[in-house]
Amino acid sequence: MSAVVATMSITLDGFGSGIHQTEERPFGEVPERALHRWMVETPDENRAEIDAIVDAGAFIMGRNMYGPVRGEWDRDWRGWWGPNPPYHAPVFVLTHHPHDSIEMAGGTTFHFVTDGIHAALERARDAAGDRDVHVAGGPSTTNAYLAAGLVDELALQISPSIVGGGLRLFDGVGPLRLEQISGRQASLVTHVRYRVLPAETA
Repeated sequence: MSAVVATMSITLDGFGSGIHQTEERPFGEVPERALHRWMVETPDENRAEIDAIVDAGAFIMGRNMYGPVRGEWDRDWRGWWGPNPPYHAPVFVLTHHPHDSIEMAGGTTFHFVTDGIHAALERARDAAGDRDVHVAGGPSTTNAYLAAGLVDELALQISPSIVGGGLRLFDGVGPLRLEQISGRQASLVTHVRYRVLPAETA
């Protein structure tokens, strides 16, 4: 069976996004620079990790990562990434409000899942075949999958920024047993990958 890999860029104090998200501020009150300066300013130095983020057979993301629209779908929003999103695979968006699938250029199709994280994972596994499924965030979605014990590996891109507030990775998750698989320091980020181990039983 393919692996479920949660991948996320976070600040040194653990935040992966902020509150008060708008179309102009995809990460809310957390400056995008605090999270993705490494990706924007030093892409060649981090090419392998950038490529790995979008190297999956299918993706899962929360509605806030997909866009700033709240409640019923009252506008034609197609994601932050323009007409050719970087995923080039099926993307399953968690939402409480039904929406028809949206096919984009380059092979990305957004599907909207209203019946929870397990249903989204089942659909993503079917779509991915032998390839991995990536949980692409945001923090609340990643935390839900971690808390449910559905993540096999965790790939973090840790930026040397302190932002002091926002949506924090691991909030509400509880204890996790992690085994470090790899780590690499770059000029603007530290890349760390962990295997999520089964919980110890009494």
